Amino acid sequence: MPRPDDNPEQTTYETGDLEAVQEKLGYRFRDPGLLVVALTHSSAKGEDRPSNERLEFLGDAILGAIVAEYLHDALPDTAEGELTRLKSVVVNSRQLAQVTERLDLLPHITVGKGIAVSRQLPRSLAGNVFESVVAAIHLDRGFEQARTFVLRCLHEDIKVAMADPRGRNFKSLLQQEVQKLFGSVPTYRVVSEAGPDHLKSFEVVAEIEGQAHGVSRGRTKKEAEQKAARLALENLLADGDGLAPTEG
Repeated sequence: MPRPDDNPEQTTYETGDLEAVQEKLGYRFRDPGLLVVALTHSSAKGEDRPSNERLEFLGDAILGAIVAEYLHDALPDTAEGELTRLKSVVVNSRQLAQVTERLDLLPHITVGKGIAVSRQLPRSLAGNVFESVVAAIHLDRGFEQARTFVLRCLHEDIKVAMADPRGRNFKSLLQQEVQKLFGSVPTYRVVSEAGPDHLKSFEVVAEIEGQAHGVSRGRTKKEAEQKAARLALENLLADGDGLAPTEG
């Protein structure tokens, strides 16, 4: 992958080659140049180095369409307002930044010196990279390839959101309740892991003030934590603390 180190006004995180990035993505480009552009922030662009701004614009629309179509087909009895809310739970800068981190793309993003010096990318920048990669795949091989990639990357996030019809984040709700009641925050501990890498499951316990309030199993830590948080919230409310949650 090209490096901007020759330009004294630019710097970059440690980068691997394009082969390593494509392996992380689980996708091989016909035109690797599209991937280079997708990973180039506007702060590092030059005359011969376009940034990912245009790809981000396109990827945002494609990503939204893919998730909207999936939710529309998967939830035929759900009203438009609820579908919109669910989509916003899955497609937002924070969520997409987490996807970028899960794919381990941060070390491969080319940025200008002003950003790279802190070695901490803004959340919106990290999220934009995922959108840019989606657009690059679409331009490389078409919409269906982009759709396959998006749903593979977001499957667990969509599943967690759909577990509650209103797409609530139970970890966030539990944290708010615990802060209000105890002035502290809940923690999550992996109790056990089972299965091979491609079918791994996690058992997670939610702990509040040192006490276990919810134990759940999921295909990912995130899914297990959400389930544990929901149980912990229900346990707290059953004891008469806080407000009863709305049934999903």
